[in-house]
Amino acid sequence: MAQSSNAITVEPGKQLPQSVTVRADGNDSAPEVTIHYMLFIPEQYKADGKPWPLMLFLHGLGECGNNELEFVKIHGPPKIVESRPDFPFVVVTPQLPPPKGGMKDVPKAWRPEPLIRLVDHVMENLNVDSTRVYVTGLSMGGYGTWRLVATHPERFAAAVPICGGGEPAAMASSLRRVPIWAFHGALDKTVPLARSQEMVDAVRCAGGDVRFTVYPDVAHNSWVRAYDNPDVYDWLLSHRGPVR
Repeated sequence: MAQSSNAITVEPGKQLPQSVTVRADGNDSAPEVTIHYMLFIPEQYKADGKPWPLMLFLHGLGECGNNELEFVKIHGPPKIVESRPDFPFVVVTPQLPPPKGGMKDVPKAWRPEPLIRLVDHVMENLNVDSTRVYVTGLSMGGYGTWRLVATHPERFAAAVPICGGGEPAAMASSLRRVPIWAFHGALDKTVPLARSQEMVDAVRCAGGDVRFTVYPDVAHNSWVRAYDNPDVYDWLLSHRGPVR
């Protein structure tokens, strides 16, 4: 079970369940929501040592649950850190309850404000480098990554959305402020390749720094190759945002 208070349990080299209660929209009048999340701390982490990069990972629809945090370890960074205690990021993986509207709610299921409150909470309690905060996600989490960065470009040094999409016309001017490396499978029938392509094209037209990798022989699970690529993590770490 996750911790029932807002206190963070720190065990370097391990990924542990946590929870925090935040205001849903970041102001004192908004209703409270409890976010259940997994937290990985690198094995060399020290509270009084060097600050560590932070990676926020947003899962897909299949990993939703009500405090069923084992689900979020099926794919991506939360899976990788189970066998990589030296993974060079603090990894924060919130779990989203199943969207009430199912597939039609996927594009906006991840709400930016609670996620920012979660990041704030972790940064306030751990030795995190505020200039090296990154976000990545797959499928529903890919949509969430585009949306979160578009809403709060000032908070992220770089982003990796995988097989997601967004609102190209509305988001491009904000997204151009953040380096982005997007991934998609050409054979994806769950989220068509066009959803990423239109986002990439819009950000490029707006003058943004965006890379796009398309796997021609891959369907929806393009995240497997993307997260298995060590260049992705080197690329993330090569970027720094403003000091907060």
